[in-house]
Amino acid sequence: MADFELPLGKRTKFYRFFEMVPAIISYGAFILLIVLSLVSPLLAAIYLLLIIITMLVKAVGIVYHTIRGHSRLIKAQRVDWAKRLGDMEDSVASYERLRSERTSAYGALQHVENLRLAAADPTAFPKPSQLYHLVIVAAYNESYEVIEPTIQSVLDSHYDMKKLVVALAYEERGGADIEKTAARLQKKFQSSFADFVPVKHPRDLPNEVVGKGGNITYAGKQMQAWFDQRDIAYRDVIVTTLDSDNRPHPSYFAYTTYEFVTNEDRKHLAYQPIALFFNNIWDAPAPMRVVATGNTFWNIISSMRPHIMRNFASHSQPMEALVEMDWWSTRSIVEDGHQFWRSYFYFNGNYSVHPVYIPIYQDAVMDVTYVKTLRAQFVQLRRWMYGASDIPYIASHVFSRRRTVPFWPAFVWFVRALDGYVTAASVSIIVAVGGWVPLLLNSDAYRNVVAHQLPDAISIIQRIALIGLLVMVFLAFKMLPPRPARYKRHRTIGMVLQWFLMPVAAIVYLSFAALNAQARLFFGKYLTKFDVTTKATVAQKERRKLSQKAAKRHQ
Repeated sequence: MADFELPLGKRTKFYRFFEMVPAIISYGAFILLIVLSLVSPLLAAIYLLLIIITMLVKAVGIVYHTIRGHSRLIKAQRVDWAKRLGDMEDSVASYERLRSERTSAYGALQHVENLRLAAADPTAFPKPSQLYHLVIVAAYNESYEVIEPTIQSVLDSHYDMKKLVVALAYEERGGADIEKTAARLQKKFQSSFADFVPVKHPRDLPNEVVGKGGNITYAGKQMQAWFDQRDIAYRDVIVTTLDSDNRPHPSYFAYTTYEFVTNEDRKHLAYQPIALFFNNIWDAPAPMRVVATGNTFWNIISSMRPHIMRNFASHSQPMEALVEMDWWSTRSIVEDGHQFWRSYFYFNGNYSVHPVYIPIYQDAVMDVTYVKTLRAQFVQLRRWMYGASDIPYIASHVFSRRRTVPFWPAFVWFVRALDGYVTAASVSIIVAVGGWVPLLLNSDAYRNVVAHQLPDAISIIQRIALIGLLVMVFLAFKMLPPRPARYKRHRTIGMVLQWFLMPVAAIVYLSFAALNAQARLFFGKYLTKFDVTTKATVAQKERRKLSQKAAKRHQ
């Protein structure tokens, strides 16, 4: 497995160079704009227009994929996936019953085709009744109020609970409180599933960074013994990882199992739901709501482009594959995204992520105070953007004589990954202020028609792009959970006005977080610890306010 692990300690010169590449390109984009502005305002204007027109074309695609993805998400949630899964149990009888049925339900024609194929060769498709789900819920020191709704949402799923095993993977470094929470949860849910197993991840294990990857890998290996004791084959187990605030849609496990059954190359697939950051969207501060909604739409858009999908946050993967590749990386603080590359290269390019158009609801960032919340959001996005640390990992497998994957498909993956991190870091800033740079740095720009009119031209393009933002605002309102009774109607007005913060959020959070992460990689100041995002509840915030008031009264 050594060739498929991230390096710890000293890197080779080759590896260090590619660690620096994202920062070189991202910061280089700003430097190039400044240099061109000083040398030739016309060249600077052309450079800017090429970037902005490219982003406008991408924006059109984003709007298109957003609308289609939202439609597919709504339709998929209306399907009775448990019933379709039941049809696969006796594919011959189900095919005879449904073959002449006419329906416009989502995926109905493909379902009949799946039944036909299964009826023709029953041995190629496992029976749903023989399959198990292992759900690993990762926790650090979150409260009972945060984790309990997650376990309850799993229990509320439209699935046979006797085929579902839950492992609460919690950290020894989380202290006594998480230990008590684990025991309390075990007492409540022990008899609700095939089993509920708290697994304490010891601190400071060798070859591990402080992060989620080590925690869930340790839990996975412990649960591997659970299935061994019961003679349950790894090929019959689907493993799903959840964060402590993740609440799967009731149909998630049935839908994922259905996709697992009907895809013949199931060992080499991961199943990716759509993360919707809406659990506490009404409670989170406005900047966090904008970031959370933007992240939600990005996940919807990604689901419509399965050729570039990668693992993100909660996802499912066959236990057979996980055991073979020694579970997840214990050396990465972005174990979800890195799992894609690890799997892709381990299986010689025969690996892909399959979209599951069912949501898993997650929290928007919210700490106990406003200032702490603002900081926590930046730290979370910086951790996500630290996924740029995978660029040298990809390069070491693509630009190598020992390459085990086809070069051109892998090279395209490399370019797309690099483009994604560079775009996140630089484009928002360039689009926002780049038009003024030639005018500020070179007086000749006022005599060049193109450069002089550049701010106006960019402003027009930005107004055109607002159409896409309006589409997102409309769809966001359609997707919002009901307004809690504790909020008045004026809270809804705030949900509209918050979108004026979108440019600020894109620059202050996404771009600066990406630039920070890439600068760390450039200078070798690595992130060696998973910064856990504090998950505060409204009740916790209220208790804090009451405590502060009580303290003031006693002063």
